Amino acid sequence: MVPPVARYRFLFLTVRQDRRRGLASPTIGGVPDKLMTEDEVVAELASGMTIGIGGWGSRRKPMSLVRAIARSSLTDLTIVAYGGPDIGLLCATGRVSKVVYGFVSLDTIPLEPHFRVARQTGAVDFAEFDEGAFYLGLLAAAHRVPFYPTRAGLGSDMLTMNPDLRTVASPYPDADGHHEEFVAIPAFDIDVSLIHMNRADAGGNGQFLGPDLYFDDLFAKAARRTFMSCEKVVPTEELLDEGTFHTLKIPRLFVDGVVEAPRGAHFTECPPDYGRDEAFQREYAATAKDPGAWAAFRERYVDAPGHEAYLAAVDARGGSGT
Repeated sequence: MVPPVARYRFLFLTVRQDRRRGLASPTIGGVPDKLMTEDEVVAELASGMTIGIGGWGSRRKPMSLVRAIARSSLTDLTIVAYGGPDIGLLCATGRVSKVVYGFVSLDTIPLEPHFRVARQTGAVDFAEFDEGAFYLGLLAAAHRVPFYPTRAGLGSDMLTMNPDLRTVASPYPDADGHHEEFVAIPAFDIDVSLIHMNRADAGGNGQFLGPDLYFDDLFAKAARRTFMSCEKVVPTEELLDEGTFHTLKIPRLFVDGVVEAPRGAHFTECPPDYGRDEAFQREYAATAKDPGAWAAFRERYVDAPGHEAYLAAVDARGGSGT
């Protein structure tokens, strides 16, 4: 039985708070039912939006949602992410006009090859931050402040490559009366965030069971709306069966829709449920050098009519990633 104190740590949010975000979902025992499909999430998006995508490199990316965007008619998107195949895939399918990133990597393949093509050919605009500065942009948005100051970037090419960045003097002088100068990292203006969790309930409480949250909580809080896919939807009272309350980092207040998508992060890793499908990742990466191979890959996997069809194609290939 779940101890009452632990249970209320993730049930403390009220229906009144959900209404504040404009939710009108049916309820289950007083908790809104936010279950959706990938295509229903995409129907909530619009061309020109800024989309934040959680995960880290080729780790726990909401790939079923990314593929749904890739096969949609959306265009002119700005993507904000610690990037991986999410950015590469959306660049390769022509959905993106700008990328804001700390890096774009497949981890075992250091630089995402489809993003490399887009970057080198000038197909997308970009804003490149170091990892720490990117974090501060997320944090500022989550905390609803216009910027956060940092010493990171002073004297570096980060300022050269981002001429819109400004510096700010500390209002507090040091012992010598000097007002120290800082880089002012602006809050990211994110319309919608997409994240992937190991477990969730229908009301939008999300749970990670792997080694790292990868700032997905900040993505959820930074955006005006957030949609979360997960490996499995479970009853709220079962969220503590596989992890302590410390793993419940996504409160339903910050989630507008939940998509149950087993293996929804494939081909990226989603431990402890599964590791990265390295063979599939290599096949994907190789298509960046061969237009014919990319066309065949896109037709078979990216343009598959839904997540189940995608998994069927992956399994027919013999590489499930599980």
